[in-house]
Amino acid sequence: MAGSSLLERRFALTERRTTVGREFRGGITTFVAMAYILLLNPIILGGATDVTGAQLSIPQLTAMTALSAAIATVLMGLVGNVPMAVASGLGINAVVAYQAAPQMTWPQAMGLVVLEGVIIVLLAVTGVRQMIMDSIPLALKYAITAGIGAFIALIGLVDAGFVSSGEGTVLTLGQGGLLRGWPIVVFVFTLLLMFVLHARRVPGAILISIVAGTVLAVVINAVATVPEGQWGLVTPHLPDQLLAMPDLSLFGQVDVFGGFGRAGVVTALVVLFTLVLSGFFDAMGTIVGLSEEAGTADEKGQVPGLGRILTVDGVSAALGGLTSSSANTVFVESAAGIGEGARTGLANLVTGGLFALTLFFTPLASVVPAQAAAPALVIVGAMMMAQVAKIDWSDPEMLVPAFVTIVMMPFTYSITTGIGAGVVAYTVVRTALGRRAGWLLWVITAVFAVFFALDPLQRLFGI
Repeated sequence: MAGSSLLERRFALTERRTTVGREFRGGITTFVAMAYILLLNPIILGGATDVTGAQLSIPQLTAMTALSAAIATVLMGLVGNVPMAVASGLGINAVVAYQAAPQMTWPQAMGLVVLEGVIIVLLAVTGVRQMIMDSIPLALKYAITAGIGAFIALIGLVDAGFVSSGEGTVLTLGQGGLLRGWPIVVFVFTLLLMFVLHARRVPGAILISIVAGTVLAVVINAVATVPEGQWGLVTPHLPDQLLAMPDLSLFGQVDVFGGFGRAGVVTALVVLFTLVLSGFFDAMGTIVGLSEEAGTADEKGQVPGLGRILTVDGVSAALGGLTSSSANTVFVESAAGIGEGARTGLANLVTGGLFALTLFFTPLASVVPAQAAAPALVIVGAMMMAQVAKIDWSDPEMLVPAFVTIVMMPFTYSITTGIGAGVVAYTVVRTALGRRAGWLLWVITAVFAVFFALDPLQRLFGI
């Protein structure tokens, strides 16, 4: 009772209409949905070389990714009291690997990541970041939520192999328009089971389905012949060993300002600008979308305690540089845990604790294949898409901006691009209708205009 009372006071469980059981279930589900980052982030960073030709060690990157995610996720839970897990951001790690590293050493590239985090923290503590978020109209926030829903559903379908790039088409069903192989069977089974359990309001529907899908995948992989690579990054099989000691030697290997000397001030500033912009608006869109889904946003679409959440997000980004795991950011896959009922930071403590455990149980991270975890993203994406009902589609001021915001996220595989396109469209349309957009929206519009025109501007000025 004393323990429950302490958790109640710390996380306001009753006020958020949740229970300890739901938080634990949601925290576990979020971890399972995003555990792939422990494999994918090391592959992206470890597959690149810096200006000296050096590569980072995959085992070291795996350990640092887990450590960084554990610390950042727990910090977000304790300070922000929100069910938003934090780990190395996809997209941002690609900027580090393929834009920063070829121009400088790895410690210098990670130094820019630390600077990105510091800048984001400054924008948060000064209130500028919250001002920007509050300046976004409510209908556009609903569109952001729906767009993220479509985006994560597409991620799930692609990760599972149910959708892929086709010949003559941008995307196609399976491979060449056909569904092939046992892994697709696992995905379809897990997805349909999840649909049924969710429709029947079975507690733990998402987690139960993921576990069932994983068990089926392990059995199929043991008794059937599955071509190499068909499972994707994770081949479901019982690991040879459960324990492995982590290598944490990459921690603190940073050179904060060295990149400006190695690559040049202008080049380093361009990389830093890209990192800040991606980290800033990716997290902004994700936080807004997850808050709407969790029901923690108020009637105006504003998020209580936003300043604390944004500050932790910036600190977490800097932590990613210190650990050489690239910038951390709020993960949209947290929606899977929210779909299981998570509403407070207690769920983050569970997710963060599991990330910490993977430091020693790294082999277990390779048991759950994408085909068993991806259905969670599809069904949660469907839930988030329900926000479109709150948009007044008869309003000419919101029709195009909302539509552009929603479709550009999955079409470009970027939350930042969707938000940018929506903000630019909204500012232009609102002004064309003779209505005042506000100076802050114009500033944001100008920033996104530079973002979209970055390549021609670099060519124009010879950067």
